[in-house]
Amino acid sequence: MIPRLLLLPATLAAICAAQAPVPASAPSMDVRDYEPKSSLVVPQHPLTRAKYPFIDVHNHPRFPMPPEQVKKNLAEMDALNLQVMGSLFVRGGNGDRLKSAVDSAAQLAPGRFFFFASPDYSNIDDPGYPQRAAAQLEQDVKLGARGLKVWKDLGLNLKDSKGARIPIDDPRFNPLWDMCGKLKVPVFIHTADPKQFWEPIDKYNERWLELQEMPGRRRDQGANPPWEQVITEQHNVFRRHPGTIFIDAHLGWLGGDLARLGKLMDECPNLYTEIGAVLAELGRQPRFARQWFIRYQDRVVFGKDTWAPAEYHTYFRVLETADDYFPYYRRRHAFWAMYGLDLPDEVLKKLYYKNALRIIPGIDPKPFPR
Repeated sequence: MIPRLLLLPATLAAICAAQAPVPASAPSMDVRDYEPKSSLVVPQHPLTRAKYPFIDVHNHPRFPMPPEQVKKNLAEMDALNLQVMGSLFVRGGNGDRLKSAVDSAAQLAPGRFFFFASPDYSNIDDPGYPQRAAAQLEQDVKLGARGLKVWKDLGLNLKDSKGARIPIDDPRFNPLWDMCGKLKVPVFIHTADPKQFWEPIDKYNERWLELQEMPGRRRDQGANPPWEQVITEQHNVFRRHPGTIFIDAHLGWLGGDLARLGKLMDECPNLYTEIGAVLAELGRQPRFARQWFIRYQDRVVFGKDTWAPAEYHTYFRVLETADDYFPYYRRRHAFWAMYGLDLPDEVLKKLYYKNALRIIPGIDPKPFPR
């Protein structure tokens, strides 16, 4: 039996709570609307322009583009100190469509844009598909492609004629990966999605808000291969093709486990990565992320993924300053605050342009400091 004196405080507390009046003015609010303003007073160093000219290797400007739109984009790029932008086709970026885009950009904005081709998956069950895919890439490079972009449909949605999912490490793609190595052009590969998209949509899921706003991003277990399986297939490709450079998009969705990503990069010297749309992962672990960037400073390139000029400002602030506790630009990606990594100048230069110049052919180095 529990002693009476031990029960009494809890009993009194319950009675008081039950009788406490609810303020008449207390608002009824959904947690999704809760966005408190910080009362923290600390030094602030917002940035609107990168310290060094930079190359955005991960974006999607669509060419041909009207001349007036190109002029507007170039002015916005100049304001950011963005010297060169990569245009990555999601699908259909080969042959005539690729040539049209390359020619249009060369005419309207010479030297400011480059293009990665995309694979042609048509008739993938044909016996000659592997050689045909490699030959198409070789032709696309002659047309001006600086690399190959592989989107997440490979591994998730791409199926053969019998309806079976085609894994990323399917041997039919071996000649394609090897052709990239032969031609010395990188493979920019986006595999899967954030792991939280596969997890239960409950109070423990860090992407709960995003999955409320964008329910189509949910990956049901029965309809999709497990996240770990798809990621493992991607890593198999890195290991099996050491002569080909791969740029693992979005920090390989391992921005929340940089130690694992670093271990993979130690194992695969041909592997690079980029930071498009995953800045929020870095900005909440500034000390460890800074150490990680310094260690892998030769293996990371800058990417943004979407063209929204004002959003670059948060990238600059996270990468260049030591600021505390400032907001991210898209709440559904991060309901937490950002902290600056204060990266050393040499690390910034490698991230902003030196690494990209080394692994992506054909970019004019003259606009960039040595």
